[in-house]
Amino acid sequence: MNARIAGLASYVPEEKITNADLAKIVDTNDEWIVTRSGIHERRKTAPDEFVSHLAIKAAERLFADLKYDPTDVQYCIACTITGDYGFPSVATLVQNRFKFVGAGAIDLGAGCAGFVYGLDIADALIASGRAKRVLLVAGETLTKIADYSDRTTCVLFGDGAGAVLVEAVDAPSMIRARRVGSDGSGGHFLFQTGLRKDINGKTVEDAFLHQDGRDVYRWAVERVSSGVMELLEQAHLSPDDIDWFVPHSANLRIIESVCKRTGIPLERTLTSLEYYGNTSSATIPLALDPAIADGRVKRGQNVLVYGFGAGLVDAAMILRF
Repeated sequence: MNARIAGLASYVPEEKITNADLAKIVDTNDEWIVTRSGIHERRKTAPDEFVSHLAIKAAERLFADLKYDPTDVQYCIACTITGDYGFPSVATLVQNRFKFVGAGAIDLGAGCAGFVYGLDIADALIASGRAKRVLLVAGETLTKIADYSDRTTCVLFGDGAGAVLVEAVDAPSMIRARRVGSDGSGGHFLFQTGLRKDINGKTVEDAFLHQDGRDVYRWAVERVSSGVMELLEQAHLSPDDIDWFVPHSANLRIIESVCKRTGIPLERTLTSLEYYGNTSSATIPLALDPAIADGRVKRGQNVLVYGFGAGLVDAAMILRF
């Protein structure tokens, strides 16, 4: 048996933060933000709204769309770096809401690469026979850890979630090529402190998200560009064979550079950052959801998904969607 994505759904909170809103609290403006990132607005959770709430609402939409009784889901994977608690995990909160009887439940902390890492693990669970149905949720509440006195980071991040049901089918594998990687030497380029306040010789006392934008940009463009070419070689495909490229929506300038280097047209690239900002693990499902709904993404197409960021980590797949 092999894995396939049975369905996908997403959810974002109601409150919007526009570039004009941010200009009232930090020294910035719409032109500065759009020029550097491509972002126009992002969503923000309410004070009593957390990532489990977003993930549950995305999953509720997924199950409603599929007309599916979720009680026989056998594994729940929650991809997030902004869990409600240190523990219990977000996955157990989702499990409790849907009453997955005896299901495994784990959180996966791979940051912006989390969704693709989660797909890789779901595929492995199904291929090994350990599960027949896996719920994968990916969500973040990054506005809760953003420093709204730092204009270089607070303008980038938003909140949202996505959910997919991965199921076992008697059919060829949905994954035509894959790669995962990490570079912990760059952890201090993008991090948030926890029990420990120092990383790679750098010490920070607050609990905000910290990013060195220039170093992350250089790493991402080089890493993702070379990773895309590696995947194409694995699958014996050319850039023209990719129907849709869905990179992590960190920054439109990174994506433009990657497209230029790899030969994948920007017109065949799906993003979610324009109106949701960088939602870390949720950017890829947020980009896919409307494209599936309006018929642009179809069964049988080649869809290249690529997550990259915090850690530093990256993960990518060419999916036979």
